Amino acid sequence: MRLPVRVTPKGGRDAVEGWATDPEGRPYLKVRVSTVAAEGAANAAVLVLLAKTLKRPKSALRIASGETARVKMIEVESATEADFEAAFGPKPAP
Repeated sequence: MRLPVRVTPKGGRDAVEGWATDPEGRPYLKVRVSTVAAEGAANAAVLVLLAKTLKRPKSALRIASGETARVKMIEVESATEADFEAAFGPKPAP
């Protein structure tokens, strides 16, 4: 299952801040990491934070797209919408 994520590097702390919607009404998860966006450090921190929050091994997550972009698509093996809702709360209505 894919999870859209908007990352704020150098955010002062590592935290999942909840759901938001883009101008087209698509939901994404707001994530903040304290790591700088250099040499993949922020991407690694995002994967660790999401794996911990979803209670999955880090190896079950990978960046499917957006490696160098602020908005990324994270692939989570064997996850369901119910898993995402349990970990992050309900998605906003479109």
